[in-house]
Amino acid sequence: MKLSIGIVGLPNVGKSTLFNALLKQSVAYTANYPFATIEPNIGVVEVPDDRLPKLAETVKTDHVVPAIVEFYDIAGLVKGASVGEGLGNTFLSHIREVAIIAHVVRLFDNSDIIHVDSTVDPVRDIQTIETELILADLATLEKQKEPRGKTTKEDEIKWHAIQKLQKNLNEGILAKNVALDEKEHEAVQELQLLTMKPVLYVFNVSEKQLLDQEGIKKQIQTILKECSSSDTHWTFLNAKLETDVLELEKEDQIAYLKEFHLEQTGLDRLIVSAYRLLGLISFLTAGEKEVRAWTIKNGTNAQQAAGTIHTDFAAHFIKADVVKYDTFVQNDGWLNCREKGLVKSMGKNYIMLDGDVVEFKVNI
Repeated sequence: MKLSIGIVGLPNVGKSTLFNALLKQSVAYTANYPFATIEPNIGVVEVPDDRLPKLAETVKTDHVVPAIVEFYDIAGLVKGASVGEGLGNTFLSHIREVAIIAHVVRLFDNSDIIHVDSTVDPVRDIQTIETELILADLATLEKQKEPRGKTTKEDEIKWHAIQKLQKNLNEGILAKNVALDEKEHEAVQELQLLTMKPVLYVFNVSEKQLLDQEGIKKQIQTILKECSSSDTHWTFLNAKLETDVLELEKEDQIAYLKEFHLEQTGLDRLIVSAYRLLGLISFLTAGEKEVRAWTIKNGTNAQQAAGTIHTDFAAHFIKADVVKYDTFVQNDGWLNCREKGLVKSMGKNYIMLDGDVVEFKVNI
């Protein structure tokens, strides 16, 4: 499966700077005025995974295929975006199909970078974006027609769910927090409501703030409490630093990050946080032709995992030969693992674990 993330936020919060860093090259046009991003930029970024190079070395292949994340950089929203102010309404449609919304929130203060509302107020900014997403969802629901004449049970379930959502959204309650039963939830899924999506807050901080991590964590917790936000997943970074660190060699990157008491780049932490929020894991395949990471939902069984490689693999599944990553590397690959009895043959109902090295046996 492909992980897709839509990056949203008010103008001049550091979205495009973050996006440039994500792509490891300056492909997004940035400028110090609200509507610098005229079209949504789309970028494919590798998921950081230190296991892949070691696997490649073990099976002696140069072809490594990491899991990927697709990022959508959405133009800066402003108050009134849902009704077309500031071009925002056009761009809201671009995030309807993403799995998760990364909401960039400005915590840094810099008089040279003008805030669209003149002052830095993260609580206000979060509420502004949240309101626009709610209004966009209400506009989507208002386009739905009440079923008339001969209707099905499914039509009635959907209409009842729509009415329930409209009532709650008008009261400022996000769609994800509305009490829908399984059938109602399924009935409205095709509407791709924005406030139904999980949100990961990405707080853009100054270098000075970055040095006081305990202080910044407390500040973020206070902000989310003041917002009464039901989305509690967050990370923080300095978008400019993320761009700078990518220009350094690997060893210099590590040393630079240590100056800020960091072990990972903010970008890596963002992707890991997104994986955790969506309950995603990776299983691995390793052979002479290639080493590859495959993204699946936690709780996926072996037959379903085989289907992520090819649908025929699921249809003609026989078994999955599984070795833990550490065991595979420590014993130099498949041959030694098989000779030592370390390979487990699992049936279709085996629940895959993160880091499983797998070889599927299929009847094709």
